Amino acid sequence: MANMLAVIAAGDLSTQAVLAAEALRKAATALGHTIQVEVRSSLGVRNTLPAGAAQGAQGVILVGSGDLGEERFAGLKRSAAALDAVLRDARAVLEQALATAPAQAPAQTGTKKIVAITSCPTGIAHTFMAAEGIQQAAQALGHAVRVETQGSVGARDTLTEQEIREADVVLIAADTQVDLARFAGKRVFKSGTKPAINDGRALVERALAEAQPHGTAPALADGVAAGKAAKAEHVAAQRSGPYKHLMTGVSFMLPFVVTGGLLIAIAFALGGIYVFEDSQQGTLGNALFQIGAKGAFALMVPALAGYIAFSIADRPGITPGMVGGILAANLGAGFLGGIVAGFIAGYATSFLNRNIRLHKNLEGLKPVLILPLLGSLVTGLAMIYVVGAPVAEALATLSAWLKGMQGSSAILLGLLIGAMMAFDMGGPVNKAAYAFSTGLIASQVYTPMAAAMAAGMVPPLGLALATKLFADRFTREEREAGNAAGILGIAFITEGAIPFAARDPLRVIPALVLGAALTGAISMGIGAELKVPHGGIFVLPIPNAVTHLAGYVVALVAGTVTTAVALRFLKRPVSSVVTA
Repeated sequence: MANMLAVIAAGDLSTQAVLAAEALRKAATALGHTIQVEVRSSLGVRNTLPAGAAQGAQGVILVGSGDLGEERFAGLKRSAAALDAVLRDARAVLEQALATAPAQAPAQTGTKKIVAITSCPTGIAHTFMAAEGIQQAAQALGHAVRVETQGSVGARDTLTEQEIREADVVLIAADTQVDLARFAGKRVFKSGTKPAINDGRALVERALAEAQPHGTAPALADGVAAGKAAKAEHVAAQRSGPYKHLMTGVSFMLPFVVTGGLLIAIAFALGGIYVFEDSQQGTLGNALFQIGAKGAFALMVPALAGYIAFSIADRPGITPGMVGGILAANLGAGFLGGIVAGFIAGYATSFLNRNIRLHKNLEGLKPVLILPLLGSLVTGLAMIYVVGAPVAEALATLSAWLKGMQGSSAILLGLLIGAMMAFDMGGPVNKAAYAFSTGLIASQVYTPMAAAMAAGMVPPLGLALATKLFADRFTREEREAGNAAGILGIAFITEGAIPFAARDPLRVIPALVLGAALTGAISMGIGAELKVPHGGIFVLPIPNAVTHLAGYVVALVAGTVTTAVALRFLKRPVSSVVTA
């Protein structure tokens, strides 16, 4: 098996460059070889070859003209090819390059055993796309890999103790906080999901080179308590910022919102709009309403606050966070108060953990008694005497303003939410709009959630429609991917549009934003409300889950068609890009 390099210089032909890179990778896989491809275009450099890549390679293919950075490949066998030649027959170009390269590959550094965990706030698309990226990259590099996905349905392919014990490195590709207690003493590398999706090979190589020991592996029984305390402190020191803490809280809150919303919708369907009144007690509809509204919904804010604190301070932060969350709910501070309480609890508990020093025989009391007690005391007093009332007043003002929005102001908010949902398709901007909309459900403000979900469905649906109506704008692989994008779109998985946007971002993303913004504006303009924060079209038939249903469907269709038409005009025909 040969290890090859390639550099593509394409100028303004960024789309052709990406397609050529993909063609070279597929040809290498078919021939049983590996290849790393660096793309240089007017959009910048993509998948930059790592330093020292030439040392383990048998040859380099230089595609196109311009600045190829040839000085990096001194002493390495080189072959030149035109961009059109690669697009026409990448396999022939690769075979020609292999014919001039050394027959034997250099000695391998040895197969490594990698265990990985992937997770994202909603636990759907990014979780599994990152897992696939890591698996494919590790296999291409000749390493053994096992990936545990922590998705919306819980952990799958859970790592065993033996696999963890035998692993050379632990790779965490997650946008939420992952419990690292199992990996004490192992070399751990932490990343978000995007690097695993965009360039899994580079991520795996970085993990093998840069992973650092996590905590201290427990040895004797009398050192267990001290080991736990040291590990908790180490974990707390490695948090990556407020955004990740917030997304961890949102990811744990979502199941409560979904469950509560669906139960309330079903209750209204069975018992009518007065199902919550005392006269309906004893009926099935009233029972379902109690479970949804006073059970699942009542736990939304405590779950949000508790797991924000968990992300900051590990397990000792959960109790202070949930106590602060329930106080926020009781004080009328809602999800804004829950966010504030979670951060207060998390940082206060983390501070206490770092500064309270006990005899090693008493260290075991910290996580189960001292930290939860003192953290809850600090958080509770802060919520009652300092921040609870101002945050409650701010939320009441925001809720009243949102509920009273009409006309142009509502349309402008819908435009903003829609554009944010489509801008990075599951990235920080998308998640910010989604978290804002989801949190407002706890305050009975449902219009932003309706705009967010409809707008989030538009990018993959618009692309799927475009691949059918304007097939000449897409390659055969993209047309096939359009079917999958359509299925993801109807399930409200915006990430289904990522592969298309990654290939041609300057043309695809504006089309997606245009259609999603229109959908968000129409949804807010007609006052559509959505009481369930996920589910796509599958929640639409549920009575009372969505108001103004006909107009809501019109908004979704209008945005989808707009995106497809915009793609027709923004993207050039493939036949004019790839010529024989």
